Amino acid sequence: MPARSSAGSRSRQRVFASKYKVMNELSKQAVRRLTIDEATSGQRIDNFLLRILKGVPKGHVYRILRSGEVRINSSRASPDTRLAPGDVVRVPPVRVATADTLRPAPSPRVASRLPILFEDEHLLVVDKPADVAVHGGSGIAQGIIESLRAARPEARFLELVHRLDRDTSGVLLLAKKRTALVDLHAQIRDGRVDKRYLVLVRGKWRDEVRRVQLALHRFTTRDGERRVRVDPGLGQASATIFHRMAVWPRREVPVALLEATLVTGRTHQIRVHLAHLGHPVAGDEKYGDFDWNRRLAREGLRRMFLHARHLGFTHPASGAPVAFEAPLPDDLAGFLATLEPTA
Repeated sequence: MPARSSAGSRSRQRVFASKYKVMNELSKQAVRRLTIDEATSGQRIDNFLLRILKGVPKGHVYRILRSGEVRINSSRASPDTRLAPGDVVRVPPVRVATADTLRPAPSPRVASRLPILFEDEHLLVVDKPADVAVHGGSGIAQGIIESLRAARPEARFLELVHRLDRDTSGVLLLAKKRTALVDLHAQIRDGRVDKRYLVLVRGKWRDEVRRVQLALHRFTTRDGERRVRVDPGLGQASATIFHRMAVWPRREVPVALLEATLVTGRTHQIRVHLAHLGHPVAGDEKYGDFDWNRRLAREGLRRMFLHARHLGFTHPASGAPVAFEAPLPDDLAGFLATLEPTA
């Protein structure tokens, strides 16, 4: 009995020592006071903190905001407060979680293989390959944005203007200045950005042009998977215009090649609209026809046939209209070449 008591005492001492070490390490970190420059001006304070506090859980960032530990010019700030040039931000000591500190540093390897479609002092336009995420997240150590930042350590600002699904290839736009990012986001909100995709679908598509307006709702399954469904009650207004490019009606499973123009830009919008219409996207592993996908894989199509072909907008600095196109990747073009002549 005394031995067990002694063992329990030693165990409590080890726990106390461990907690004391963590607290001591945290206390050694100094409060930081950061002065906002033009490049960061206009950014929300929560997004600013998430960017500079790499590895700190998102929930903790919002806790230190709500508690008043973060200050702007000595005043408390709500998460949606916008930063202005000359603002002084007080950032309290925060300890990065062990799991995050063990995460490998971003590598420039992905960035080194990205075809650059256009670049100037305001913008960077790349041709994103399939099976590469645009940013790191759950289960993904890094994406294109992290790799580009690692490849360009001298860049003061580099942010994604929009996103593409991991399995989607094509034109991806990044901003090299905050003023460009703010302007381009305003263009997207106002519907002034021309986004067009090439997509292969199952079934006999009859309309030459078809506008689809179906409200979309994002939700999380019991397994924690994020998905989207058509829901007139809970969903956000969403619209896509489809143009028929080619059809193969004589195949055992007819297919059609469409150009999809986004009127709105909801998550998985093209994929969910088409699945709801009974024309699932070829190779779509989330909303598609799984038996058909396996058959397509045997025929040579081993990924989703969705490609961001065209992106047009107004240049945020010059005001001139600009447009960029990414050619259909070899794997998708090669699969189309195996189909019989169109009707």
